[in-house]
Amino acid sequence: MVTPSAPCSESTLTDRYQTTVPDPVRKVLGLNKRDRIAYTIGSDGRVTISRAEDANNDPLLGQFLHFLATDIQQNPQHIKPVSSDLLDRIRALVGNVDLDLDAPLAAEDE
Repeated sequence: MVTPSAPCSESTLTDRYQTTVPDPVRKVLGLNKRDRIAYTIGSDGRVTISRAEDANNDPLLGQFLHFLATDIQQNPQHIKPVSSDLLDRIRALVGNVDLDLDAPLAAEDE
């Protein structure tokens, strides 16, 4: 029988029901940015979180990303800064976009 341990971390829900997974939990689960989390609800009401298995894992995408990482490591001289013209174009496209990450979601977004 596994003895449950005391909580090691806490986090707070935002107005949009979002939270940050605490660092010790991310490390134990091996989570990285954009990873998915699975929630399992037990009959006793306890919720267990785990790293979600990616059913849509694309092996070609993984190979391509590995290729890119290797190429960047072996050829850092190929990395070029974004040109000022491209940066100006990006700013022109998104400069007037108003974004409030703490605003509540609309009903159709939940």
